[in-house]
Amino acid sequence: MEDNLLYREGYIERIKPFIGKHIIKILTGQRRVGKSYMLKLIIEEVKKSEHTHVIYIDKEREQFSGINDHAQLYDYVKSSLSPEKNNYVFIDEIQEISEFQRCLRSLLNEELCDIYCTGSNANILSGELATLLAGRYVAFTIHSLSYTEFLHFNKTEDSNENLERYLTIGGMPYQRHIGTDPAVVFEYLKNVYASILLKDVVSRENIRNVSLLENLVAFLADNTGSLFSAQNISKYLKAQQIHIPVQTVINYLKALTNAYCIHKTQRADIQGLKIFEIGEKYYFEDLGIRNCIRGFQFRSDVGKLIENAVYMQLLRSGYQVYTGKDGEREIDFIGEKDGERIYVQACYLLSDEKTVQREFGNLMAIEDNYPKYVVTLDPFSPQSTYKGIRQLHLREFLKQYDF
Repeated sequence: MEDNLLYREGYIERIKPFIGKHIIKILTGQRRVGKSYMLKLIIEEVKKSEHTHVIYIDKEREQFSGINDHAQLYDYVKSSLSPEKNNYVFIDEIQEISEFQRCLRSLLNEELCDIYCTGSNANILSGELATLLAGRYVAFTIHSLSYTEFLHFNKTEDSNENLERYLTIGGMPYQRHIGTDPAVVFEYLKNVYASILLKDVVSRENIRNVSLLENLVAFLADNTGSLFSAQNISKYLKAQQIHIPVQTVINYLKALTNAYCIHKTQRADIQGLKIFEIGEKYYFEDLGIRNCIRGFQFRSDVGKLIENAVYMQLLRSGYQVYTGKDGEREIDFIGEKDGERIYVQACYLLSDEKTVQREFGNLMAIEDNYPKYVVTLDPFSPQSTYKGIRQLHLREFLKQYDF
């Protein structure tokens, strides 16, 4: 174990109530966002109790290459148990083990150990797992670093300069080992992105046309936060001499979301949150990966980066996020959590009266008393109000809604 583990308090506090409970804990999320790191943090937590015995299986290590199916996993765990201690089993990248859910069900029913797993594909939470272990597991999605975590990991201070750096290189945790030079970080992120595509998309979803997949991801990077449908994407790419059938677009988008590389948000009517079947937006899990896919200019892309950052922060804070529609008006984000709502408009600068009227006016038309924000990079005021609606600088929003 590392001697200098940095505490990710928000996740640990969510997981703590389930430590030692008779339920499987599953950590999911994009590759390299820190799921293995979280397992180590949990191990440190359980070691605070006496009579603790930890069994750790990392499927990315050669040491465990012989564990390929549920029977081999079961035999290994059973042979490693301590009869005199409280046993905790940690399995990293469990989707690499065939029919792993059968082993987990048996271990759980026999009450032999407290079980924790990680996985880099959303499919592990569906299908047979849901059937065999319905009501017997709890899932936690681990995300790339929030802005405050980014500052903590890189031992730096909150500033506009560091916010711009965060929007540029993103928040993959391994940055703390290689620094924050964009050229160095992007070289690392290109390899992470290639690994995600190869291991968690192409191989796992049996993608045949990798070139088309890469073109689709490039399109999503260029159009982050734009409203469109699979049919519109297919038509646009066709106009660029890239022919992808609509069903293939749908399949590839699903594969990318299953790998947590991108996230889909649907349009919903503000009155009752009725979901519209047509029209959706896509955002990247990590801005650094989004930026390294295509050559980007910060000033020309900043509006997309702000919107993506706001969306991801709402997800980290536990909100179910939608794109709002109220008649002809569009609301960037509706967040729902514990029966409460939040409305957020995100833009670069309130540069003229027309922009002010658009961003604040859309929120003013909503007839309820839930919090409403306009999030910008305007330098003149970190926090102000306009006709009762709060304007927040992005830095303040990211800190205020951090877990």
